[in-house]
Amino acid sequence: MSAIIRPIRTTDRSQWDTLWQGYLSFYEHELSSEQTELTWNRLIDEDFEMHGLVVELDGELVGLAHVSFTHSSWAQNRDLYLEDLFVSPTVRGQGFGKALILALDEVAREEGARKVWWETHKDNAVARRLYDSVAELSEFVKYTRAVD
Repeated sequence: MSAIIRPIRTTDRSQWDTLWQGYLSFYEHELSSEQTELTWNRLIDEDFEMHGLVVELDGELVGLAHVSFTHSSWAQNRDLYLEDLFVSPTVRGQGFGKALILALDEVAREEGARKVWWETHKDNAVARRLYDSVAELSEFVKYTRAVD
């Protein structure tokens, strides 16, 4: 098996859709087709500051990572935020999630980012085992507030 990690391409749309729906299903979440279309368009728009990487295994997409840069009042350069990470259940446990995370180091380095960061659900034990192997758990607690 030959796997590569590369930026998402416009020709990836149908395979990306399958992974995206798998990701949403994992989190038991539904998005409108309009939001999915908007997300896709943002990922392929070179002028929009959202980027996608994929894992391609023998011509088939088996993983994705969606990232964007965040500005900081504490540093000159932006940080890289990993918003979505998903690997197809058919190939989980083969190191593709870890490879995607490690590939983000180069994306961050190219922009002079000081760190890559992400969040996950507190009960996502499988992902947290991976995350514990490649990063430090932050001592910060996240709060959110819905805006009406």
